[in-house]
Amino acid sequence: MLKHSGADKAIQTAETALANTQHAASQALNGLSHAMDHGLVRAHDAGVQLREAARHTSLDASSAIRHDPVKSVLIAAATGAALMALVSLLTRSYSRD
Repeated sequence: MLKHSGADKAIQTAETALANTQHAASQALNGLSHAMDHGLVRAHDAGVQLREAARHTSLDASSAIRHDPVKSVLIAAATGAALMALVSLLTRSYSRD
């Protein structure tokens, strides 16, 4: 009879531990879900802001090109030349290694 009582107690303790673990896991998953939802909202908001900034920059660039096309072409050519020089330097340094 004593062994049966000890076994019942062990089962009850195990069931209590399992219930506590399930509760803790459920709370952790709920917290994770909330954090992910919050992160998704923030990522969406950041995307909207980025698109708006890109649109604004594009409009500013278009306006600058319309008002001073020669200067815009010269800036674009200088930027392209600088980038090509940088690429050339980088490819030379990698080919030496």
